[in-house]
Amino acid sequence: MVASHGDAQSSPMSRGRRGRAPVIDAHVHIGTGDGLSGPWDTSGSLATYLSRAGPAGITGAVLMPPLTSDYPRANRDLVPLIRSSRRFLGFAFVNPVTESGQVRSRLTRAVADDGFCGIKVHAHDGRMTREVADTARDLGVPVLYDPRGDTASVEMLAASYPEVAWIIPHLSSFADDWRAQNAFVDQLCRLPNVFTDTSGVRYFDLLQDATRRAGPHKVLFGSDGPFLHPAVELAKVRALRLPPADEALVTGGNLLRLVGPALRRFHPSPSHHRASPVRPRPIPRRRS
Repeated sequence: MVASHGDAQSSPMSRGRRGRAPVIDAHVHIGTGDGLSGPWDTSGSLATYLSRAGPAGITGAVLMPPLTSDYPRANRDLVPLIRSSRRFLGFAFVNPVTESGQVRSRLTRAVADDGFCGIKVHAHDGRMTREVADTARDLGVPVLYDPRGDTASVEMLAASYPEVAWIIPHLSSFADDWRAQNAFVDQLCRLPNVFTDTSGVRYFDLLQDATRRAGPHKVLFGSDGPFLHPAVELAKVRALRLPPADEALVTGGNLLRLVGPALRRFHPSPSHHRASPVRPRPIPRRRS
């Protein structure tokens, strides 16, 4: 079931340094891809991301691979980070076409055994399928789905799977499709299980409109780092000039509410999900 606006979240990541609310980047790509056509399918450097996120005061991040032809390998590469670090969460990336028939087993293992607490799918690889959506519903995890501006598919997904939290990044279009983004804002207002992240949104008036009309509880701070600079993306959130409690929802509270059921169900004492400030240096292994 999708967590409601008022649900509490008991993850130890729910507080940042000195009791302050955490700032958690909900959209970060780390690892290597094999497309070699651009940053998005070539490499996402953790060191680069941390060097930019640390000075911005970002205290945690959701990690996922970049685009690649081998998501099982790319997800495995992230497991040591999300298991050993106190500041990283993970979304397992799947290709709904090439992994058809294996999606449920792979995602169940990723969530139950490896510590992932969400799913990532990109329409570049293929449209969303019932196999992925059914698995997300049964596991109780959110799906970060980039529809590449296909807002009609968002409508169908939200109606067919009301129990699933659908996080649609970039107001639905990284390609700055103003018409698609404008149409999506209406969906964000109207569909209770649809959320968005702030990454890569260039039309600030649309981001402002989405936050005002749909409410801050429907918006998550995300950077799409390290490809986009997390400090720049966070500055857009600050520029919204939200009341402190509302800004805290956008910068971490909403994310923690959405992933909380999976963390409580599969990892009742998730030592690897405890937040601490992101620093621009390698993260040491810590004892629980």
